[in-house]
Amino acid sequence: MSHALPTIDLTRLPAPDVVEELSYEIILDQWKNTFRDHWTGTEDAPMLDLESDPVVKLLEAGAYRELLLRQRINDSARAVMLAYAVGSDLDNLAALTPAVRKVIHPGDPKAVPLVPPVLESDDEFRRRLQMAPESFSVAGPEGAYLYAALKVPGCRDASVTSPDPCKVEVTVLGREGDGTPSDAVVQAVRDTLAHGDVRPLTDEVTVKKATILPYTVHATLAFYDGPDTQVAIEAARDAVTEYARVHHRLGDGITLSGIYAALHQPGVRKVTLMSPTADIPALAHQATYCTALEVDA
Repeated sequence: MSHALPTIDLTRLPAPDVVEELSYEIILDQWKNTFRDHWTGTEDAPMLDLESDPVVKLLEAGAYRELLLRQRINDSARAVMLAYAVGSDLDNLAALTPAVRKVIHPGDPKAVPLVPPVLESDDEFRRRLQMAPESFSVAGPEGAYLYAALKVPGCRDASVTSPDPCKVEVTVLGREGDGTPSDAVVQAVRDTLAHGDVRPLTDEVTVKKATILPYTVHATLAFYDGPDTQVAIEAARDAVTEYARVHHRLGDGITLSGIYAALHQPGVRKVTLMSPTADIPALAHQATYCTALEVDA
């Protein structure tokens, strides 16, 4: 059984029709046309192409206010969509499910200065909200185990496999360091999955730590003629760092094509990649982790 559930990739959803594409210039033209249509004066209508005309200034102010209002309507529409909601808007959407945003670290309200709590990110919480309906089942499906495991604050990712009938293996990837979870995190997942409303009586559940596949990235960049190449080098480093972070998940390997794509920033003519030398596939119980990154010219 694979741990990759067929959840919808929210980033690939088409833009919702309710969210308008706004243009100040188009709105201003509409205001001017409406003004001309309603002009009843005995004299000719003001020259609306003259920006210094007081009437034009009023129309510009009105068009700008309309733009702000319609943008606020767009923002309100996005706030009730799982793909776009953030912060407290996402928390309110979660009220429709059993999910609650995780507290990764409680902080310290007595410290000086105050140490605020560290909460689960919007992206991670959004992913769990997509899986929340899986928890409604009492038959022990893969999604229910995965959703329950991800509720544990110290669990960054989890995978669920069934090597034999009535046997379930749950692998845990931690948040700290290379992703090897602490014994406390593994025990917390084990305790969560032991609840009667999660584990069917016939299932034997084993919780284990993820196997980490370390790798390094070492690349040399060649550039087109142009300004300071350090900007491109920093952009390449940032892109590879983000690529490594996104793919630091169970069952999600590293590909050379992905690293090359991250390194080919604007201004880069050629990439010579010394490490890694091949794709690094990862099974359901494995996760890749970048231990060192070196990008030079």
